[in-house]
Amino acid sequence: MKKQQPKQDAIETSRRDLLRFASLTSLGVGLSQAGGQARPTAEPPAATMAGVKFEPKDKVRLGFVGVGGRGSSLLTNFCAVENVEVVALCDIVREKCTRGQAAVAKGQTRPVEIYAGSDHAFEGLANRGDIDLAIVATSWDFHVPISTFCMKQGKHVGVEVPAARTLADCWDLVDTSEKTRRHCVQLENCCYGYNEMLINRMVHAGVFGELLHGGAAYLHDLRSLLFSGQGEGLWRRWEHLDRNGNLYPTHGLGPVAFYMDIHRGDRFEYMVSMSSMSTSLAFYRDTHLPAGDPRRGETYACGDQNTSLIKTSRGRMIRLEHNVTSPSPYDRINLIAGTKGIFKDYPPRIYIDGRGNEDWSPIDSYKQEFEPPIWAKMGEIAAKLGGHGGMDFIECYRLVQSMREGTAPDIDVYDAAAWSAPGPLSEMSISKGSAPVPFPDFTRGRWNQARA
Repeated sequence: MKKQQPKQDAIETSRRDLLRFASLTSLGVGLSQAGGQARPTAEPPAATMAGVKFEPKDKVRLGFVGVGGRGSSLLTNFCAVENVEVVALCDIVREKCTRGQAAVAKGQTRPVEIYAGSDHAFEGLANRGDIDLAIVATSWDFHVPISTFCMKQGKHVGVEVPAARTLADCWDLVDTSEKTRRHCVQLENCCYGYNEMLINRMVHAGVFGELLHGGAAYLHDLRSLLFSGQGEGLWRRWEHLDRNGNLYPTHGLGPVAFYMDIHRGDRFEYMVSMSSMSTSLAFYRDTHLPAGDPRRGETYACGDQNTSLIKTSRGRMIRLEHNVTSPSPYDRINLIAGTKGIFKDYPPRIYIDGRGNEDWSPIDSYKQEFEPPIWAKMGEIAAKLGGHGGMDFIECYRLVQSMREGTAPDIDVYDAAAWSAPGPLSEMSISKGSAPVPFPDFTRGRWNQARA
């Protein structure tokens, strides 16, 4: 059946593709590269951004581009961090900005400027001279053009996940960050969950021995969201129309990359990917949407279950899964295993060779010794705010802390590119019969260099 879209979806898709093409052609990328598999032809700057410190700031001044569901949540969490000032808000829908403006006014005296009403309204925000960090929380296809524009105007950027949808866009972020000397921080909140930070401390204390393999996933039943008429439901289903692969890799992959010191002694070298048939989304649609709904004419390219395998340069392996269209409890797997033991999440459990009986144990006995200091200090505030169990606040607090203290960010542009790259790479592998495809080395050979 020929793929059909509602009229409004067709308009929005055209706008999205036009913006993507404009961002690519500005770099000299030809039509044959618009699918994102080729690297931009612009001459790359030489200086790395790995380990580059922020300029210390007494107060961190923020501008937000996108204040819908995710953006408004980030706004709440950033506003709860001391020494933060919100300068400006931008969204195509003005009402979203005015709601955010009213929320900010409860906690700060400086008035918040609004930029709204068009796809290019964000340019006014980016051109301001009084913003240190631009937060980009739009639909995925706008992440790269907005982030690169903001960096070119002298702003550091915090961009939601995935940071990029194509390899060309991954390289665009890297090249722009290096050229402008501005950081592009992927806002991967799952790296700041209590369990993830606890296990990361245990990994680096040697509790698990030499690491061997990890497991990562985004298994989340989003069927009702994908067909909702608001928020992400207005655009996120599009990704399933013409893409087949792991569309949302970073939530599971980011924490495992931290465990394995990716770009800090190891790197992703190649991956293979396989998808199941696509059935669940259409089944849900046909049993929930009324006859005559134009979405009933859609055909979905993306398989319900995607499983990919990543091999690292040090010989480790990561299993990476994606499924948002099948009935299933939420699960990110969050597994790490080494020569001395193994941890699995959902539910959290651990086995360390020689400790206790030959069965899983709860992680509670390790909390006193390995509890993350930032959670010990800020966990109560984080819990009150909610935000995915408190990880959202910890993420925001940590980024502001790095900027105020003048340290390097925990997550840099090379992480943003590599953690996002399994999206297009899985598509490539599947199109080649699940053949291995190489990971670009976004660090340009610096992945094994010590950080300052």
